[in-house]
Amino acid sequence: MPLSIEGRPSEVQAFEVIKVFIECGGDFIDTANVYCLDSSDIGHNERLIHDALTRIGKRDAAIIATKGGLIRPKGAWEVDARGEKLRAACEKSLKDLKTDVIALYQLHASDPKVALADSLGELIRLKEEGKILHIGLSNIGPDELQLALRHTPIASVQNRCHPFKKRDLKNGMISMCEREGISYIPHSPVGGHFGHKRLPKYPLFQRLAGKYQASPYCIALAWLLHKGDHIIPIPGASKVSSVKDSATAVKVTLEPKDIEDIDRIPDE
Repeated sequence: MPLSIEGRPSEVQAFEVIKVFIECGGDFIDTANVYCLDSSDIGHNERLIHDALTRIGKRDAAIIATKGGLIRPKGAWEVDARGEKLRAACEKSLKDLKTDVIALYQLHASDPKVALADSLGELIRLKEEGKILHIGLSNIGPDELQLALRHTPIASVQNRCHPFKKRDLKNGMISMCEREGISYIPHSPVGGHFGHKRLPKYPLFQRLAGKYQASPYCIALAWLLHKGDHIIPIPGASKVSSVKDSATAVKVTLEPKDIEDIDRIPDE
């Protein structure tokens, strides 16, 4: 997302970020049609990812997941998960990604004006038509996931989760995903676009960074990885240094006491 929203880097820098991510062993890229500036820019991030992977000859090196269900009128973020809108969004994503099938297509958010079953119904039809391989859900609660599972298999849940926002650890969502064989994809895993600035200033993360000789961001990612093998954190990046730093999180093994200390951090 940081490669395509306001304040995005140059295309040259964005391509290098994606190139280094692949070189570091990354093989899952999460995007959305609305990772852009406004409604006139829809699909920017999808096109950027395709072009970068194609340029380095690694088009098939990563699974690309994308989403539909939001719109960007004049740069705002609004929900629109009507069936016809989801279909149009999915078909445009297919064109922007230059592919015949999207490996993982996620409902970006449930629409309070549209029954979840209706939004899912369109995604199921798109899956039956071979346009998407797996269905995922984003920004949902456990009750919505249970409802969805009555209609169709769900491959992933993507919700906000980080050391200062542990709702899904407390409400049973993460454990439910594990029981159901669903990948849990925590977005904003180090605090999000603005919240990440808090992390390196927090005394506990300063101490743990020194103890493990890793950045505070790596500690946060390692903490999430310790919560289950089905968890796939997706830290954003607009700099090569950020990609390289995040990639080292898989090498950090936190002691149980340190995990418990992070668990006790009050939610924001």
